[in-house]
Amino acid sequence: MAAPMIPPPHAPAFLDRAGWSGATILPLAGDASFRRYFRVERGDDRAVLMDAPPEHEDSRPFLAVARHLDAIGFRAPRILAEDLDQGLILLEDFGDARMKEVIEADPAAETGIYAQAIDLLADLHGAPCGDLPPYDMAVYQREAGLFPEWYMPAVGLDADTDSYGAAWDKALAPIRADQSITVLRDYHAENIMLLDDGSLGLLDFQDALAGHAAYDLVSLLQDARRDVPAPLEAAMIARYAERRPFDAAAYALLGAQRNAKILGIFTRLWKRDGKPRYLAFQPRVWAYLERDLAHPALAPVKAWFDTHVPAEKRAAHWDAA
Repeated sequence: MAAPMIPPPHAPAFLDRAGWSGATILPLAGDASFRRYFRVERGDDRAVLMDAPPEHEDSRPFLAVARHLDAIGFRAPRILAEDLDQGLILLEDFGDARMKEVIEADPAAETGIYAQAIDLLADLHGAPCGDLPPYDMAVYQREAGLFPEWYMPAVGLDADTDSYGAAWDKALAPIRADQSITVLRDYHAENIMLLDDGSLGLLDFQDALAGHAAYDLVSLLQDARRDVPAPLEAAMIARYAERRPFDAAAYALLGAQRNAKILGIFTRLWKRDGKPRYLAFQPRVWAYLERDLAHPALAPVKAWFDTHVPAEKRAAHWDAA
């Protein structure tokens, strides 16, 4: 079940040690992991407290990637204090102007904000990726494997995992060696903040790897949580292509891989973690996946889906009440 938004009992002592004695701790957000976030207020000062229980979350990658992004000129929250034994990190507060809600409040701003997010990606893809682990075939396969592991049993299907893995291995072969780009892996409208200085702040990047540039483009433009109009997607791809090489086949391949993974993850969040709200996104993600599978580069994977996942078992949106 989702953890209640109650600060951990050791949080006040941690804040005391960090120089934030007497601060108020207010609920801020939970996410699709075991991490929870609280806003810390003391007078006019604000910070964010991340609670990442060490028995469930390893926060070392978050700290490493935050410092890597800062070193190459991108806005990750500054680390104010940390206690990894207790799973607590005090972070710079980026405020409340999240890309998703800003666009919902002002739809006319959508194109300009997406253009800024695309420009950030183009800049990031021209910067060194440092010592990030590789986004290699083992990771691709492990992620794609979440679909037969979680989604298929939930809709009453048996999974032929051997042929599924073989199909992905064949389809992804052309891009498996590309591990030269910082890939944030969850770059979308709920993880991008609009900061007071006009720049964009980055969140939820702890799983970053060195991989292919197309992955974060797909994450942004095939957003599981909000509709990105097709003309806007095309315009943003064209904008990116003015700055950096764009590979349409890789975009479809990594779109399909990501969307298959997401279908598995959202099902797992319901079945294992008691978070049924993610089921509402399934139809949108299926629509992306169907479109990606239509690209010729996905022929082996499309054949597997056509054989093993009947049409009536797709775009599922279960009543989990």
